[in-house]
Amino acid sequence: MAIARAAADYMAERGIENARLEAELLLASVLGLTRLELYLHHDRPLVEAEKEEFRRLVRRRVKREPLQYILGEVQFRELRLHVDPRVLIPRPETEVLVGEVLAWADRRSGSGAGAAGLTAVDIGTGSGAIALSLAKEGPFVRVVATDVSADALEVARENAEGNGLADRVEFRHGSLWDAVEEGERFDVIVSNPPYVAETERGALQPEVAEWEPPEALFAPGDGLSVLAALVDGAPEHLRPGGLLALEIGLGQAQRVVERIESRGAYGTSRVVKDLAGRDRVILAEVGPLA
Repeated sequence: MAIARAAADYMAERGIENARLEAELLLASVLGLTRLELYLHHDRPLVEAEKEEFRRLVRRRVKREPLQYILGEVQFRELRLHVDPRVLIPRPETEVLVGEVLAWADRRSGSGAGAAGLTAVDIGTGSGAIALSLAKEGPFVRVVATDVSADALEVARENAEGNGLADRVEFRHGSLWDAVEEGERFDVIVSNPPYVAETERGALQPEVAEWEPPEALFAPGDGLSVLAALVDGAPEHLRPGGLLALEIGLGQAQRVVERIESRGAYGTSRVVKDLAGRDRVILAEVGPLA
């Protein structure tokens, strides 16, 4: 459609990458169509109200509001998730984290060690992407999702209901281990925690730095404080042989691995790269006496 092409040019001139794709997605959203259906109805005339709504969405995008917030949803593995500025937008890198946990869980349950059913806790669940994916795709009989943000938990609960998983995940409010009961243990502790240092804020895209919740992005100091707290506290809340799975930032792998090794409660750790070939996930199992 001509209006989409004009909008794409306008957006590209203002620094929006993939402007044509985004313009078409915005127009499809206004018309209640998929992008494919938009092509099939390319000659459909727009009424003035539709044109004005489309222009309004384009104006939001050129202000660098993330496309996902404007559309109000994002696809994450097998889930369709609602997202808004209360939660971090789930990334493909986190799908790698989930995939590694699911692969570990399948091996564990298949070996007989998890015959009674596995349990997991997602620390800092945000939109619920990780916890809901584990509940939907994995051999987990119990999944707990925690977050320090009550607003984020509200979004996660909405996503659980929207994906038919409301009875599969327990949501708890609290910071890090405050939301986990003393002596409570899980087979898996997984987290995509805040790991960006404040000094890196200026290097982030405006869509990230100006729109996404800072408490889900930034960690004090060098960005490792929350990761360190997770590494230190996990052995007290993992069953023997249980898994700690963490998403990490660029350049952090070595220091997180060193932290794991210094703790003395873990076996060898493993670093997994994301689709761009960057160190992104760290996996470590606790020993039998942890």
